[in-house]
Amino acid sequence: MPVLGQLPKALRERTLFTRLTDDQSVPALLAHPDEGWHEPGAMPTPRPFVLWMHGRTVSKELDPGRYLRWLRAGIATCAIDLPGHGERLDRSRHSSDQTLGVIEECLPEIDRIITHLRTGFNGAFDTKRAGVGGMSAGGMVTLARLCEEHSFSAAAVESTAGDFTVMKGHPFFDTERVERLNPITHIDGWRDVPLLALHSEIDAWVPVAGIRNFVEALREAGKDASGIELVTWPETGAPSEHAGFGKVANEAKNLQTEFFVRTLRPEPV
Repeated sequence: MPVLGQLPKALRERTLFTRLTDDQSVPALLAHPDEGWHEPGAMPTPRPFVLWMHGRTVSKELDPGRYLRWLRAGIATCAIDLPGHGERLDRSRHSSDQTLGVIEECLPEIDRIITHLRTGFNGAFDTKRAGVGGMSAGGMVTLARLCEEHSFSAAAVESTAGDFTVMKGHPFFDTERVERLNPITHIDGWRDVPLLALHSEIDAWVPVAGIRNFVEALREAGKDASGIELVTWPETGAPSEHAGFGKVANEAKNLQTEFFVRTLRPEPV
């Protein structure tokens, strides 16, 4: 179970741990810039928000500094646990050969989450200014979802792939699911939405070609290149050049926050 006291004080005071969707099956960390926003009778300012999804083997509580940056910029957070992770722990689903199954299960949850945020919480979450994103497996969910009709205004991903074929031969690779889910084969369904992708050039787990191929395919398909940003670093010093951005972590988080401020247009806090 999440422990609220483990979060930084400024984030803790504005955070609610809850469960989303009609069947309350999706554990979520909700954070909002307004103090007391989730209390009965509160009338919070409707804020833009980011639906954020973590990577394999971790949970929604990872990297609270990201959420704190967004709060200070006037952006709310909805961070969820992927299937089999966090509060819905099933360690058998943490192995890399389970990744595509986790992604496929998470995809239909996204619209149900947005519906819950739209109709609940005193109108605190402005679903007309919703961003979406994730790291690694969470980023794969993001890109796959954006290749179908959606209501998101911006997306940001980290250390992820939009072309799953670069991982052929890896335990991750499941031919049947790759054919169904691989974002690069569904680019026709992509509508122009600002996208920021961050990656290490020597990521040992998810090759940078997996996102570079996808970005190039978007541009070749005539998608709005002015709204697509791919930022990479030669090396970051992060574990396996994949888990976080090491010595450039602050730069990466600032780039992402600036991107969401620019695209979601939050009101000053």
